[in-house]
Amino acid sequence: MITLHDGPVSGHRPAHPWQLAALRMRPVLRSTASAVSLDEALLGHVRYRCQGWNDGDAERDALRALSELGRLVGDVPVVLVGHAMGGRAALRVAAHPQVRGVVALAPWLPAGEPVAQLGGRSVLLVQGHDGRAAGVQAWGYAERARAAGARAGVVVVRGGGPWMVRRAGTWHRTALSAVRQVSQPQAPGPYRAWSSPGPVFA
Repeated sequence: MITLHDGPVSGHRPAHPWQLAALRMRPVLRSTASAVSLDEALLGHVRYRCQGWNDGDAERDALRALSELGRLVGDVPVVLVGHAMGGRAALRVAAHPQVRGVVALAPWLPAGEPVAQLGGRSVLLVQGHDGRAAGVQAWGYAERARAAGARAGVVVVRGGGPWMVRRAGTWHRTALSAVRQVSQPQAPGPYRAWSSPGPVFA
């Protein structure tokens, strides 16, 4: 399992593990780690070269991390867990042959984001519900992903915001459930979102 943290649209300063965005993913990693056997799995995170998206820098860093993982341990299945910009990067690189699925937490999804790369993958988008249209936008993306052949769903966290601070436990439990089912398909799914005809609320 690999996590990918958030970042600004543009930012060329070097990324550091003590950035708030990177620190926010630590409890997510700790929570979702219980979905896999640590005797049989590796946990890691993408170390961005720069802090921002920068026309795809984060996507390229994610691909580099997957290639490095393959060189280190061979062809192992991977679940990507990304927050905001990291969610966008994770979704963008889902076509990599090692990626089994993506859990995107409050993902940054500009209009027109591609979905063809998601075919055959499990994709769960988890959005906060704080009066904005993020859940509707995420569902539109999920519908397009389903049409492209993905198993996709959306969970909306009532009262949750984009930083996953409010109702943090619900964010973490949803991510844990999704990672468990992607890595172990027989496990119970997250709030039935994979087969729901619309967003599921948590």
